[in-house]
Amino acid sequence: MGKTTGFMEFERNDRSYEDAEERIKDYKEFMVPLSEDELVEQGARCMDCGIPYCHSGCPVNNIIPEWNDLVYQKNWKEALQVLHSTNNFPEFTGRICPAPCEAACTLNITDEPVTIKTIECSIVDKGWAEGWIKPEIASHRTGKKVAVVGSGPAGLACAQQLARAGHKVVVFEKNARIGGLLRIGIPDFKMEKSHIDRRMAQMQAEGVEFRPNSHVGGNITYDMLLREFNAIALTGGSEHPRDLPVPGRDLDGVHFAMEFLSQQNDRNAGVHVADDVAILATGKHVVVIGGGDTGSDCVGTSRRQGAASITQLELMLEPPEKENKAMTWPNWPMIMRTSSSHLEGCERQFAVTTNTLRGDAGAVKILHGAEVEWNADADGRMQMNPVTGSEFELKADLVLLAMGFAHPIAEGLLNSLGVALDNRGNVKANEDDYKSSVEKVFVAGDMRRGQSLVVWAIREGRQCASSIDTYLMGSTNLPR
Repeated sequence: MGKTTGFMEFERNDRSYEDAEERIKDYKEFMVPLSEDELVEQGARCMDCGIPYCHSGCPVNNIIPEWNDLVYQKNWKEALQVLHSTNNFPEFTGRICPAPCEAACTLNITDEPVTIKTIECSIVDKGWAEGWIKPEIASHRTGKKVAVVGSGPAGLACAQQLARAGHKVVVFEKNARIGGLLRIGIPDFKMEKSHIDRRMAQMQAEGVEFRPNSHVGGNITYDMLLREFNAIALTGGSEHPRDLPVPGRDLDGVHFAMEFLSQQNDRNAGVHVADDVAILATGKHVVVIGGGDTGSDCVGTSRRQGAASITQLELMLEPPEKENKAMTWPNWPMIMRTSSSHLEGCERQFAVTTNTLRGDAGAVKILHGAEVEWNADADGRMQMNPVTGSEFELKADLVLLAMGFAHPIAEGLLNSLGVALDNRGNVKANEDDYKSSVEKVFVAGDMRRGQSLVVWAIREGRQCASSIDTYLMGSTNLPR
């Protein structure tokens, strides 16, 4: 795969960023792509390692060595075909996936993995630029109708696969715009929404019908779906956010991260956000509680809005800068991850907890916190304890809660359908057939597995489509 000695001849070379002081002036993507010659060299680095461990890290089963080799051979069109054979939306994953494939790459043993994510993104971007990506319209129609509830990556992947199998597919989305959290939650500077629009146009040409402002369990009844469709795919998100039950939580200026992020995405899309509900970081001391990707997105958005200061708090211990390869490779390591938003400026504090929020005239002004230590109990379970005398205060005019999501919202559709839930509050179904406990109702994505990565959502949407096609037709040609 690639050039036999490529990994010895060429150093790892990845995309760079535009200067931070320039990129924070707007919400556009700021990656600086590699040239075609540079990409060919990077494809050449993919070694004939015998066992492609990158496959073990990729949930959608991307055939990574093959398209790396095709890029090295400058056969971009065939590389695109191989890439699309496992991934409906590589322009999404090529921008926002954390690239577990690179962590699993054999060359990561020496911290120099193949730039898999960059090559993937470059293949599909070239495919769009060259006009190679066109609708794949089914040669026949089955006469079967499938409702897909939710238009995030799981729903879009499921819908596209089913349409290509010849079924009539209708996607129901409760929000005004299609795309789920890709549309309303992921900042434009990480992924501009034109990428979603382009795929929507392709899918509409393939026969998919999109119905925004259609809240199943609200203005759309589940009885109608059961009556009018031969199968239903539930592909909503894990939307119940983890809250912060401390004194002062009800003060003005304390918000869930997604409320903040979605408003800025609305503004970028030209949607008016009324002044009386606007959540803005401009001129404020911002505290982001939660150290994951959503918290990082809050940091980058706050910086672009002109925050006076930004502090990100994380309950867990600060992870190491480098993993012990002998203990972790090829698995995803727990290491310190610094995002492009962090590089734009913020203070990060680890192993701290929030005790209270104090306000003035009903608005939050001060966060009272303390350091914590983590120790194993007699059963080996980690227990958190505050460190005596470590209490601190932070200025906090805006507090954003980015502590993740617990499970899908059961009120409405899920309760009405009566689908069984697992012990975490997710819709119960296995990965063999994705069937819920209710006849002809299937489930995939975060609603089934809990909050996860876009690449897992695409995988589950594809596999769910295969199961639905088998359910409707007795067999399927759709890949899992």
